[in-house]
Amino acid sequence: MTEPPQQHYLELSENPVQFEHASSVNNVFFDEANKQVFAVRSGGATGVVVKGPDDKSSVAFRMDDKGEVKCIKFSIGNKILAVQRTSKSVDFINFIPDYPHTEFSQECKTKNANVLGFCWTNWNEIVFITDQGIEFYQVFPDKRSLKLLKNQSINVNWYQYCPETAVILLSTTVQGNILQPFAFRNGTMSKMSKFEIELPVIPKPAKLSLSERDIAMATIYGQLYVMYLKHHSRTANSPSAEVVLYHLPREGACKKSHVLKLNTTGKFALNIVDNLVVVHHQSSQTSLIFDINLKEPDCAVNTHQPVLPARSIHPYRMPLAGPAVVPSQPPVPCHVFTCSPGYLWYLQVKLHPTVNLLQDKGKLMDFLLRRRDCKMVILSVCSQILEGGVKGSLPVVATVFDKLNQVYKEYLEAEQSYTVVSDGSAAQKRPVRTQAVIDQSDMYTHVLSSFTERKEVSHKFVIAVLMEYIRSLNQHQITVQHYLYELVIKTLVQHNLFYMLHQFLQYHVLSDSKPLACLLLSLESTYPPAHQLSLDMLKRLSTANDEIVEVLLSKQQVLGALRFIRSVGGHDNVSARKFLDAARQTGDQMLFYTVFRSFQQRNQRLRGSPAFNPGENKPRVHSPDDE
Repeated sequence: MTEPPQQHYLELSENPVQFEHASSVNNVFFDEANKQVFAVRSGGATGVVVKGPDDKSSVAFRMDDKGEVKCIKFSIGNKILAVQRTSKSVDFINFIPDYPHTEFSQECKTKNANVLGFCWTNWNEIVFITDQGIEFYQVFPDKRSLKLLKNQSINVNWYQYCPETAVILLSTTVQGNILQPFAFRNGTMSKMSKFEIELPVIPKPAKLSLSERDIAMATIYGQLYVMYLKHHSRTANSPSAEVVLYHLPREGACKKSHVLKLNTTGKFALNIVDNLVVVHHQSSQTSLIFDINLKEPDCAVNTHQPVLPARSIHPYRMPLAGPAVVPSQPPVPCHVFTCSPGYLWYLQVKLHPTVNLLQDKGKLMDFLLRRRDCKMVILSVCSQILEGGVKGSLPVVATVFDKLNQVYKEYLEAEQSYTVVSDGSAAQKRPVRTQAVIDQSDMYTHVLSSFTERKEVSHKFVIAVLMEYIRSLNQHQITVQHYLYELVIKTLVQHNLFYMLHQFLQYHVLSDSKPLACLLLSLESTYPPAHQLSLDMLKRLSTANDEIVEVLLSKQQVLGALRFIRSVGGHDNVSARKFLDAARQTGDQMLFYTVFRSFQQRNQRLRGSPAFNPGENKPRVHSPDDE
């Protein structure tokens, strides 16, 4: 039975890199560092076509056929091409404009050594890996020569390279399970701590037991790991295969840090996609995903079960049909997945199908928050959780809000720290706002505002959810934006819950703000006490004196406004005209006279004369004394 499409949480990229498949006249190579596919026809004599992740990185050229090409790679930026045709040397061709295009060659320095391969660590730095060690060179394209910077003698069975970290891993000893890493940076080579891979069975007599096919290096959550695919072994009493992750720090010892339980046996392939370890099982044609940052409650700290049930990759309709010839190439790197000769895809994680496959919403949120394109999926999950409208789901809602606001708070603190440091002119990298940062505006726009308008949901549950979100923000010491309080007030008013509104304001559940006070003022016709609640709030703010005066004058409470402005010490600087105009509009001449006299007395005290200054905002009316 075919799985429904929404159940596929893995898919291939829409536009694969297409190249001529491997054949007797065409060799295909993949360069992990530059993500480039090389199609070499007739040793390069009839053409070399290089294709990268996008069309702009495509290159085509010819080179002399000097024998079968064993390996071919560009340096970073396509500046220098390196080609290995023999086990003793590597040839180079300049692709820098105005530099000589003639080939030049470099033999390995170690006598009787065979070159197993090479790795570019910079645009002009290259490492030869031989069966007797490694040789680190600097390339001088203008002089068409190389300079040996450093070398290290060590017996090598095979090697792996991680371009993101410029670390080469060498398999040493007879059994091959002692691994020696080297790090390269800016012309320097550093020997890192060697470590041992625990084999399921120790062979007797000793023989090479660790294959390069069972080892991969990858950067996960910014840390370098060596992944060991440990197969099922009857004699070791291990019921199924597992992937063992060894954490490889720049300094210090490499330690076994995570074990991924595959719960099956057979042939596997590994990928890293969006910091997830993806394990493909050949016989069942399904894939499993693991997140090493998710802790399993019922397992040992660093033992992980698959996050989701096994699923196949979403079927891909081939745009063209062609003969299937399997190229004799090593496995593609962790982040790229090939499914057919002549096509190369990126593997992608689809987040929407995971929502229904992972029932634990707290765990689902932990999973989503670590993914690259997670924002809209997270917001849809929040809406989905609220759809039930049952009070029993409030603890789940609270958990989700807390997880979102923890990430939100960490970002705000990083931003604040960056601002403080930047003011001190110290160099610091600005924090990146990832899609995992769900702020109040996001929640208001995409979840809460539409949620409050749903007629079928109990208003008590709506208010409980809004207050839960505000509680979470306060708990994480995040200043609550006024529009969230407004949403609460509007919901309370809509259901005539004025008593609850009064309590929320009286006990400061809703924090004071000018916008909130203005909203309360607008509710006066519906709820008369809102006027006084608004004034009390403005007084508590102590920075809203002008607003309070305006409110009182608009209500024709001119003497009240005058008394208030005196109480806060602002009487000497206030505009007389504003008060006199308001008094005149009441039609009460006695009131106008009282206000007028008040300002005359102020003028007398300040300037020694009751007269208003020329140009002062005096109202265009006759003085009461003139009448």
